[in-house]
Amino acid sequence: MQRRDFLNTLAAGAGLVIPLGRHAWAATSAAPKADANGRKLIVVMLRGAVDGLNVVAPVGDANYARLRPTIALARPGDDNGALNLDGYFGLHPALAPLLPLWEQKKLAFIHASGSPDATRSHFDAQDYMESATPGIKSTADGWMNRLVAALPGATTPTRALSIGPTMPRILSGRAAAVNLANGAAGTRANVLDRPAVGKAFDQLYADNPRFGAAYQQGQDAHREVMDAAAGKMGGGGMGGMMSAEMQAANGGAPLPNGFPDDAARLAGLMRNDPNIQLAFVALGGWDTHASQGAARGQLANRLQPLGQGLALLAQRLGPLFEQTTIVVMSEFGRTARENGNGGTDHGHGNAMWVLGGGVSGGKVLGDWRGVGDADLNEGRDLPVTTDFRSVLAAIAERHLLLSDKQLVQVFPSLPRGGRLDLLRA
Repeated sequence: MQRRDFLNTLAAGAGLVIPLGRHAWAATSAAPKADANGRKLIVVMLRGAVDGLNVVAPVGDANYARLRPTIALARPGDDNGALNLDGYFGLHPALAPLLPLWEQKKLAFIHASGSPDATRSHFDAQDYMESATPGIKSTADGWMNRLVAALPGATTPTRALSIGPTMPRILSGRAAAVNLANGAAGTRANVLDRPAVGKAFDQLYADNPRFGAAYQQGQDAHREVMDAAAGKMGGGGMGGMMSAEMQAANGGAPLPNGFPDDAARLAGLMRNDPNIQLAFVALGGWDTHASQGAARGQLANRLQPLGQGLALLAQRLGPLFEQTTIVVMSEFGRTARENGNGGTDHGHGNAMWVLGGGVSGGKVLGDWRGVGDADLNEGRDLPVTTDFRSVLAAIAERHLLLSDKQLVQVFPSLPRGGRLDLLRA
């Protein structure tokens, strides 16, 4: 086995993914300017294209019920009805744990948002959302990795953290990032935590000109995460059978059943380790072509643990939630009309969710045009009237304090136009 392969194996066994090879030292040689604002960003990706029209349902539009005779949510106040948001939009009742955040004006939605690229391919659309370069497949890195390099303050191996089976596209690139497995295994001790074994490998790679820095970076990141999981640092399953198509759309992401536990674990890590500034979690199971259901059913069963996990994440972050912004996004929406199988097919525009202490919430934002036949994109789904990059750029600018020059570095070809009134100054 080559040393490079061996180091990758060690990193995987430790629940970590670290940059190796010619980019291994780039992350430590170009630290951003100092800043101690300590603001955090968490991105939750719903792989498979969640149905935004039943997450934030336009129950005040008669066309909504007409287009969805069996899966439309009932109006607020009716049996199994949506939860009232503003008299026109209603929240899916499975997301009831998030309603207090809406009432506290710490939750907002941006409807008819998404990628301007017209693809309805899960693989391509997810790639574009993670690279933030719609229509361009050759982009080498993800926008969160570019964000690491643009952020002010000292860079550490754990500044960007992902929870999932593999390092996601969104965090791939030159900057260092850590990947933890889902569940308790992500913070479980590995063979290098045995003192004698760890010391031997430390000595083996201490002076190695090729892999020494990468090895040490991986070890530092692992120890930092282990300490945070144990609270030693100071600071501020499957839910039914899935079709082969849905599994492919998930891209390896787990169903949201275990998300509440992962959310609580992530909150503990971020509280205990102030170096963790960016985090990413991907959840699958949203490709609901059949038996989607309305207030109850397949979609509701996915949304319930998602809502519980997000509410728990906000609660467990404690005071840190005031310095945190959480974004929930998906590669595209679904058709306005239900199909013959009681589900929905691949669409275009969707709803993005933004939560946090600095969010100017309690409202549904965006250029909403309705779901009348003449208002639909290609006569079948929501148009994209707000580019997802505009939402992310507003957060990067107002919350993470990036300059215009830095915004362009993170989001190339950023669309022009007014900035969203999404966060308080």
